[in-house]
Amino acid sequence: MTTDSDTPWLTDQEQRAWRTHLDVSRLLMHQLERDLQPFGLTNNDYEILVNLSEAEDHRLRMSDLATGTLQSKSRLSHQITRMENAGLVRRESCESDRRGLYAVLTDEGWDTMRRVAPHHVASVRKHFIDLFTTGDLEALRASLTPVAQHLREQRGGL
Repeated sequence: MTTDSDTPWLTDQEQRAWRTHLDVSRLLMHQLERDLQPFGLTNNDYEILVNLSEAEDHRLRMSDLATGTLQSKSRLSHQITRMENAGLVRRESCESDRRGLYAVLTDEGWDTMRRVAPHHVASVRKHFIDLFTTGDLEALRASLTPVAQHLREQRGGL
């Protein structure tokens, strides 16, 4: 590898922290995805169901849902089509903006969310939360908050 003397390379400590973060992120998301498979859901499906279940009237504009789930509008559209075919969501036109569309949680989607949520929470507890003390969790939150704020600012405050 050619090195540029002006590049502030990571120290050994920084490299270990960065690689541990990457390892944990990949492994945790893989495990959570595996734990959703028996329900026929992906992490993306579950995230959409959560967003819609927490929204007023269980509906969100597609553009807001894309922003909230960090997906392109095109990718979200394909995802919603797949979830529509499974009966979990439906699209509705926006009366105030003919070009706008809403994603709406169906009764089947709501029932699925209520059935799967306890299992997902148990998975998050088993593979993440319960591995920390209360103090560790607070320190982790405090440590990651500036990173989340910085990245939101990079996206325009989202």
